[in-house]
Amino acid sequence: MTAFLGFAALLCLIVLATLLRPLWRDARGVALGIGLITLLSTGLLYRLVGTPQALDPAARQAPRTLEEAVVQLKAALARDPQQAEGWALLGQAYLRMDDAANARDAFAKAVRLAPDNADFLTEAAQSRAMANPSRTFDAEALALLEAALKADPNHQRARWFLGVAQRQAGKHAEAAVTWGPLLTQVSADTATSLRKEINAARADAGLPPLAEAAAQPAATALLEVEVALDKALAERVRLRPDATVFVIARQPGSPMPVAAQKQAASELPFSTALSDADSPMPTLKLSQMQEVELVARLSASGDASRQEGDLESRPVRVKLPADKPVRLVIGAQ
Repeated sequence: MTAFLGFAALLCLIVLATLLRPLWRDARGVALGIGLITLLSTGLLYRLVGTPQALDPAARQAPRTLEEAVVQLKAALARDPQQAEGWALLGQAYLRMDDAANARDAFAKAVRLAPDNADFLTEAAQSRAMANPSRTFDAEALALLEAALKADPNHQRARWFLGVAQRQAGKHAEAAVTWGPLLTQVSADTATSLRKEINAARADAGLPPLAEAAAQPAATALLEVEVALDKALAERVRLRPDATVFVIARQPGSPMPVAAQKQAASELPFSTALSDADSPMPTLKLSQMQEVELVARLSASGDASRQEGDLESRPVRVKLPADKPVRLVIGAQ
């Protein structure tokens, strides 16, 4: 910062010397006075309305954690709150921090600034559902999803979530119609799972199932996973008969799974393979990922959501497709 100020002062002196040269011969006192006042006024004006802290290297340091990045992003948005992309980025950061309420508020601001952005509308609806204690899409979230599809009829996530919202609202026939176009947009593996969801919605609406689709080849395994319980832990703990192991692949930095399998804890140790057939969401498939984070969770309750007392393996990042099995040890220190 000192070097910058010295350079700035020198530059000002050169400019003033050039401009005041005609006065120097006849009125040196006046010239010196004008120069001094100009320099002082410039420095004071920069101090009042400029950003001198931006010259501090500490202030320009890249964030080391997600929390630091959120603090910097909030400061930037406080200075310029008209950045829709910034609010959306803040919302995504809050989702990664499992702070659904603040994510909902951030995406709501992004939508107000960019009301025709289908991605923002979908994220706003999803974060509202995640922040809702019942984990359901309310009327406002439903309207956001409808607006997203109006802006982009081919937006797969918006169409999927809209169908989910309609199912939650008891509009089963509408949900089946909403999901229908996805059958031609997703892979064969995903279409098989989606067809089951559509037929379940049609059954609840009193409608016959869709016509049987042609047989599809088996899903290609993308990840081989070996799961075991830490030996020291196995010697101390007696597993409940109904304990469950979940093998989960998720996007790095995101809690949303792109593939998941459920196995009985009594089968430990075991080997399994993950493919697109294990993707819980038709619009987010394992084969679309270049890298995933793998974790194995031992659940005493059998609930897929993490509960107090659950044990997990250390997360392992894997590039896809993996060329060798990935080993996960639950409870390893």
